Amino acid sequence: MRPDHAIVSEEEWLAARRALLALEKEETKLRDRVRAARLALPWVKVGKDYVFDTPSGRRSLADLFDGRSQLVVYHFMFGPDWEAGCPGCSFLCDHLDGTLPHLNNHDVTLIAVSRAPLDRIEAYRRRMGWTFPWVSSHGSDFNFDYHVSFTKEQLASGKVFYNYKEIEAADANDELPGLSAFFKDEDGAVYHTYSDYARGGEELLGTLMILDRAPKGRNETGTLSFVKRKDEYETAAKPHACCS
Repeated sequence: MRPDHAIVSEEEWLAARRALLALEKEETKLRDRVRAARLALPWVKVGKDYVFDTPSGRRSLADLFDGRSQLVVYHFMFGPDWEAGCPGCSFLCDHLDGTLPHLNNHDVTLIAVSRAPLDRIEAYRRRMGWTFPWVSSHGSDFNFDYHVSFTKEQLASGKVFYNYKEIEAADANDELPGLSAFFKDEDGAVYHTYSDYARGGEELLGTLMILDRAPKGRNETGTLSFVKRKDEYETAAKPHACCS
């Protein structure tokens, strides 16, 4: 079938590609400025003692650094009563294992945190075949304080605070995705340095970056509309998707 797309000469294509290259260079320079501004953000000292359930027992937030000075937490949507993790979060986490040796060598520990009980997390991790660290904040305020989990009362109020603004509770879930970064100094004090939400962590999704260069792009009807858990591509997608 003939593609529904302009078909031009090599010379015309080259001119169009050079125009796009100029735009891509603008994007790269803007991305560099955004990264510099991100690194320049002020920090907030973490004053609360958060405790997590891990395969090695109960651990504090400071313990999760695992001997390094930097910690990146992916807030994985997996509520206490959910049967499985969010398909969108699972899609993102399919990209993480290969980064671990490089991040660890760069003084960064990467970890996922969910409110689901640890046994349910471990069962889902085995199903997905992942090895990255993943702990439970069940019973902790951690997810609520970093604005990725919401109580029934908050949802019933009609508004929740997410991505640095109030949004309609009808557009939220009891869990939403995000990523947070922390620093631990030589005295053991922990500082919150950064968080992003919604599509803020999209650059972690290497699959999307490749699709953006494919002839049909993402070819989606809505954000991540094509995504299922990697073992479900012959079955229907499940609820609790993190991108709607």
